Amino acid sequence: MRNILSSDPSPYLQQHKNNPVHWQTWNKDSLKQARLLKKPILLSIGYSSCHWCHVMAHESFEDKPTADLMNKYFINIKVDREERPDLDFIFQSSFQLFNQSGGGWPLTMFLDENAVPFMGGTYFPKDDKHGMPAFKTILQKVHEAYVDQRLKIIEQKNLILKNLELKKTNVIGQDIEPILENILNNLDKKNGGYNGAPKFPTFSVFETLLYFYNKTNNSKYLKPVELLLSKICSKGIYDHVEGGISRYAVDENWLIPHFEKMLYDNIQFIFLLSKFLKIKSNKYFLRKVKQTTNFLIKNFLSKETNLLGTAYDADSEGIEGKYYIYSYDELKDIKDINKYFDVRPEGNWEGKIILDELKEPDENILKQLLTIRVKRKKPFFDKKNQLDLNCLWVSTLINLNLILPNKGYLQTAQNFFETIEKKFCSKKVFHSYSKEIAFIEDYAYLIQCLLDLSDATMNTKYRLMAKKFCDEAVEKFYDKKKKVFQKNEKNKNDIFMSPIDISDNTIPNGNSIMLINFSRLGYMELANELSISLNGYLNIYKNYMISSLKALDFFNEVNNGKNCNTEGCKN
Repeated sequence: MRNILSSDPSPYLQQHKNNPVHWQTWNKDSLKQARLLKKPILLSIGYSSCHWCHVMAHESFEDKPTADLMNKYFINIKVDREERPDLDFIFQSSFQLFNQSGGGWPLTMFLDENAVPFMGGTYFPKDDKHGMPAFKTILQKVHEAYVDQRLKIIEQKNLILKNLELKKTNVIGQDIEPILENILNNLDKKNGGYNGAPKFPTFSVFETLLYFYNKTNNSKYLKPVELLLSKICSKGIYDHVEGGISRYAVDENWLIPHFEKMLYDNIQFIFLLSKFLKIKSNKYFLRKVKQTTNFLIKNFLSKETNLLGTAYDADSEGIEGKYYIYSYDELKDIKDINKYFDVRPEGNWEGKIILDELKEPDENILKQLLTIRVKRKKPFFDKKNQLDLNCLWVSTLINLNLILPNKGYLQTAQNFFETIEKKFCSKKVFHSYSKEIAFIEDYAYLIQCLLDLSDATMNTKYRLMAKKFCDEAVEKFYDKKKKVFQKNEKNKNDIFMSPIDISDNTIPNGNSIMLINFSRLGYMELANELSISLNGYLNIYKNYMISSLKALDFFNEVNNGKNCNTEGCKN
């Protein structure tokens, strides 16, 4: 065998094409090879802008002795989680089952020869440290365990399937208010977001709260949104120089970002800001939404396709955050800089300075900061286009048009959709690189943006297209027995179990978006079926299904004869 990644278009897989590891992609041939050779699979899932993926690659995958062990004992498969979110979902769930803790990236899973997982971890160091065993030790022990207990490991499949299968109650409907109260009780009243650290923005939670504010006019739903936005806009997680936010902050004060910039976060940040600004004017938030929108248009558009790429790396020149942080010497001569940012000789992070806003800076200050920054090497940009996220951008542009009507964002949204349609929808709908792979989120957000375009322009062609793609989604993804959408296409599933995903992840879950789409299109029989199913899951998994609260309420309101749009309903 040899490393075959050089022929794969994924930027993440391209980063590993010169590893001495005999990396394969997830395909019929590599899975067949494992069965024929009776060898376990080492599955490594990550993405191009992931800092710890880079660390493990440099320490282990580029190390010849480690690679020799991997090649000797395993069929090694590398997966870009943004290309195959269905694989990531199933194997993150498996990790959580085995380890009783949250997963992450890089995800390092060991599968039997039939591609069923039996153990796994995330990052493993090259040598013993931080209480973690060396990766080579893990490889040796897993190999020995598989040799000694191969049949027993293979026989575990049914037990694993049983434990991974989602449970459902017979609850048809339930009171959403107590679930919302539980969310509010777990929020950080001082710093915004959820309590504790690391802090993720979890925009879908706060967009749901805005929906219930619009419905009830109760300020308890609005205040947490305003607090979150004010903190994010002013702290280190926000890039004050160019705009945009990092994926999360490692501390509870939002000061120290994990510096990668993801498309999904920045679109949802703009989306939430624009929805908030429709409710309550705020000049500070308006400037931030303008800056971040301009940043996205300038920096995330792929030149080859005119569609949005995926992410900027956390690292540049091998150092996390190097592009974004400053030294005191670089800043000390900028007049009055310490009036606007926390600038001290000792720094505020590892002797360096992360820009933490004390007062909104003027343009002259920002220009000087940018002048320093542009001399540096920019982080790597993953230009991969994903259908679901580009469709979410269309919906976001339409929302932006409502608060900035003179910027032409509605026309931009229509033009942008034409580009999406030509690339992703002309013959068959697909997610990213492979024209054979699509997910329910692709269809859900495609239908949503078409309905948003229909409402905004009153052009019936968008609604007709939405109906066409909705019918297609039901045919390809809807499990008639479970009455819920499967994550990947039913007749193309190449995983040991069918991935039924009802949890919000980086974006709101496809099932919750489809319930709203059904309701907006008047597919009330299907909407009723799906709502009953989601209610059954909600009783058990409510902490992971926040966007479904909005979807279920929206369906109930429409079903009761109310005139609704995605902001709320009227009697």
